[in-house]
This record gives sequence, C-alpha cells and structure tokens, in this order.
Amino acid sequence: MKVAVATTDNEKYAEHFGKAQKFLIYEFDGEHMEFIETRESPKETGEKHQWGKSVKVIMDSDVIICVQIGINAKPGLKKMGKIVVEDEGTVSEVLERYVKHYQFMNRPLKF
Repeated sequence: MKVAVATTDNEKYAEHFGKAQKFLIYEFDGEHMEFIETRESPKETGEKHQWGKSVKVIMDSDVIICVQIGINAKPGLKKMGKIVVEDEGTVSEVLERYVKHYQFMNRPLKF
C-alpha cells in the first residue's frame, strides 16, 4: 500500500494536510516502509481551503498521515476510500508509530 506523509518545506516534520507543500510517498508491505518519492503540492500563502491541491498529489495513496486535516477534507478523503491518520512529530516518528499500530491491529488473536 502507498502511504503519503504531509510535510513542511524541510521534509522533517509532519504538516497539516491542506497546508503541506510536499508529500513524501512510501510503499508499505505490512513489514517495511520504503521511500519512493517526494511530490510537490504548492499552496498560496494565506489562501484557505487548499485541500483540493493536496488531493491531486496523493490520489494513488491508500494512507495519508498528517498533523491535522480540515473538516471538509477528512470526510472527503474517507469517501475516496483513503485512511487518514492524524499524528504529530518528525516524519520518521509518525511512520514508526503507524507501522507499529498497523502490525498490532493486524496481528492474529490468540486464545
């Protein structure tokens, strides 16, 4: 599955979905996260409701990780079948937490 992380210009910290200037795209096989590419998503300073610009760059992604997401964008992405994860920290921290959560939730139950 493809995972997109909304990020700041310096690509170090996760960012708000609609404000993200870039998205880091990863391939995740359930075990390992592999970086694929950086996608630009230029936004106009001060302009509101720019989430449509972000959607165009992550259409092929299954999971979107961002610090926050607007009240229109979140249900819009969910209707498209996307998984939205809101988390804060460095890109490596949010990816590590996502992998751990995914693996925990997909572990077989033992009785």
